[in-house]
Amino acid sequence: MTLRRTLTAVAAATLLALLPNTAQAAASYPDPRPITGQQIIHDPSVMHLKSGGYVAYSTGGIIGARLSKDGKQWDDAGNAFAEPPSWWYEYNNTGDPWAPDISYRAGRYWLYYAVSSWGTNHSAIGVATSDSGLPGTWTDHGKVFSSETTDSWNAIDPGVIKADGKLWMAFGSYWTGIRMVELNPVTGKAIEGATVDHLATRPDLPYAVEGPYIVKHGRYYYLFASYDACCAGVNSTYKIKVGRATDVEGPYVDSTGKPMLEGGGDLVLEGHGRYVGTGGQSVFKDKGQDWLAYHYYDAEDSGTPKLGLNKLSWTKNGWPVVL
Repeated sequence: MTLRRTLTAVAAATLLALLPNTAQAAASYPDPRPITGQQIIHDPSVMHLKSGGYVAYSTGGIIGARLSKDGKQWDDAGNAFAEPPSWWYEYNNTGDPWAPDISYRAGRYWLYYAVSSWGTNHSAIGVATSDSGLPGTWTDHGKVFSSETTDSWNAIDPGVIKADGKLWMAFGSYWTGIRMVELNPVTGKAIEGATVDHLATRPDLPYAVEGPYIVKHGRYYYLFASYDACCAGVNSTYKIKVGRATDVEGPYVDSTGKPMLEGGGDLVLEGHGRYVGTGGQSVFKDKGQDWLAYHYYDAEDSGTPKLGLNKLSWTKNGWPVVL
């Protein structure tokens, strides 16, 4: 990159950081960080391990795993589990888990994931723990929370956050959108009889919002979610939106004040150029820097889903911007 191009990029990033989040929708989005090695991934959850290096877990395989020493070169590392736990087959006949979420608390790594079948809300979220967070070291602890066809929500796409001394799990896909339940911090499972909060939805069928992930920045909680259609290669229309609240249970609103329960949400990232259908996102912190992890469908590689990583900055008004 020439000096002139470098200065231009820096100036553009600085300008974006000063603009309200809604302005980024009209700007050109930055490309993801260049990476090498095994780039294929779907619904990534990334963490910098305490032992050093990075791990990314994803939909595919028995929770597919990637490892990296520097966050740039990624290598296939097999799967989180050697064999599917037997209870998964209650929810699909292939023992196929979706959309994992890795976190660390109480001296252990926690891996949440979903098991379901396409087009049904007969679904469940499970949890496993590990001392190292590495693939092949996980012990499964069974169901955290489930949904049935009589419910108005879908128990997939978990995202866990500790807030105000309590543990919470956001989840949801279509079926009236994004929900949340309180978890028992000891077992990591839903508290019996827990209220199912409603965080975000769309005003129209099929309520195409899913994949929630909540992070705290400053005095606000930020709810990131994927809107529209995934899983259709170059025809995917996934995009990432966000709202915020002063309470983890909401209400979440966008920068115009429109509630996410009424279809609100600021656009954070959408497809551009070869990077189609950006979504399935999560946020992780590395050396004090926030990063957005997501998948995109590569229009120059037959729509293959690949890992997207972008730095996440915050405007003076406290809204996230990808860099």
